Amino acid sequence: MKHVPEIVSITDLRQDAAGVVERVRSGEEPVVITQRSHAVAVLLGVRAYERMMYEREVLGILAKGETDIRSAKGLSVEEVLAEAARLLEMP
Repeated sequence: MKHVPEIVSITDLRQDAAGVVERVRSGEEPVVITQRSHAVAVLLGVRAYERMMYEREVLGILAKGETDIRSAKGLSVEEVLAEAARLLEMP
């Protein structure tokens, strides 16, 4: 079953911004902000955001690699291993 994120109305956010930010900061899950019962924003902790951006970068590299393979372009094994080592240094 898919995890249901925490949902906070913009009114509740105004009344307890510090509490909502603390929940996001201390956890890994985003908080969906609603206005008039519609989702309008997502609040995400820095660690979760950084992880998401890192994963996005890796997926972009993989997609480029697949395109290069299909078009018979590519990198040497040494170049691939150097890039992998650089990416794995991510905290």
